Amino acid sequence: MVVGLLCLSYISALLYFTVAQPLKLLPDDSGFSMKSERTWLWGWAWGSESTVSVIDRSPVVSFHSRPAAFGAEINDPLLGYVIPMSSFTVQCPRNDTLRVASQNYGCPDLCIDGERQPTEPWIALVQRGKCEFVKKVREAQRLGAKAVVVGGENPATSGYPDTLVNMYSPEDSSDVKIAATYIKYSDYMQLYGLIAESNTTHSGLRTLSLLITAEYSAWEWYSPIITFIVILLLPSALTFITLLIHRVRAARAAQRERAPEDVVRNLPWRVWTGTGWEKHEGGEDPSSVPERTSAEVDLEEGLPAKDAPSDAPKPAEAEDASSSLPATHPADQPWFESQLECAICLSEFEKGDKVRVLPCHHIFHLNEVDEWLIHRKKLCPVCKADVTQPHPSLFVSPATATDPVQQNEHSDTPPSLRPTPLTDATERTPLLQVQPNNDREEQP
Repeated sequence: MVVGLLCLSYISALLYFTVAQPLKLLPDDSGFSMKSERTWLWGWAWGSESTVSVIDRSPVVSFHSRPAAFGAEINDPLLGYVIPMSSFTVQCPRNDTLRVASQNYGCPDLCIDGERQPTEPWIALVQRGKCEFVKKVREAQRLGAKAVVVGGENPATSGYPDTLVNMYSPEDSSDVKIAATYIKYSDYMQLYGLIAESNTTHSGLRTLSLLITAEYSAWEWYSPIITFIVILLLPSALTFITLLIHRVRAARAAQRERAPEDVVRNLPWRVWTGTGWEKHEGGEDPSSVPERTSAEVDLEEGLPAKDAPSDAPKPAEAEDASSSLPATHPADQPWFESQLECAICLSEFEKGDKVRVLPCHHIFHLNEVDEWLIHRKKLCPVCKADVTQPHPSLFVSPATATDPVQQNEHSDTPPSLRPTPLTDATERTPLLQVQPNNDREEQP
């Protein structure tokens, strides 16, 4: 997990310095990838926008634009006459060829056509295409322009969408000292049409008064820092969410591993009297049962001597009656009836100790095994048997095996599922061992 989070942090940082960089890399008309010379802190693309407004029209006609990533920044409003480059320039002839009227792309090399030439500060209007953006701006600067407005290319012929783009220079543009901004093709055609219909002239050239203003929001200054902080916090947030999900799943898994409290409280329990066990059914509150001494307990009935019937035989008569009963040999007693110590605390049972009897017949101190089953595992600490599932009987006394009455109780049970007498079972006997019994298959 730690390695994955480190990789995620590395990928996040890598994305920040590549994809999340504020300057988009768009292919220009020459097919090269254009790079910005502005720093990432001050020139984030979405933080700077500009507006191109025709101020000698009522109402004022404005177009959204986007400043170039090279050249001078538009800090103060730029006011001047906007003049299309094609209105007074042509492509310079080469090898004594005739001059060809240039389209308004502003690509070098341009020559002055006639004597008409702007004399006052003016703003060049060119269209995208044929050459790189920086070459258009450099050529306008050579001819004396103070700024350049670049219009988009016709989407029907170029395949480019009619949206604002970021203009970058694939080469050194430190010699470019004027500002440039980009407007959409539809806005360019509208502006070009307004100039053609204008009654205002400058040096004999139709023109309009154009104002270029920048709109630098406060977000431009802080967005890189905020983005960097977010990217740094993103791995921590993902780590926190991952750990939270892991903890929730672990808690649910641990809850499934525990035994329900009502199931544990309904398990039978006993009290060690020093010489035998006083049996109690599940559901009875152990704290409500007072501790009793061995003198107060009738081991045959499991009841206090004071609660015995009045017509009960006297001790002498009881001795005579007990002498007539067959003696119980210790070997006939099941191993779980002869446990003398708790497997959890490894302490021998003392007089008055209360123990819980699990379905697998292992016994433990009541408080200790309840704590284990409810808060830790629902498995027996010794044999790992699930206390929430019924457990088959592990002991059948020889008398039960030979008693017809007891056998009739199991008459409805298939022979293959009837418990097998384990007369020689000990505490080390496997719990699920099935003793072979060839005669069991032959019973009707």
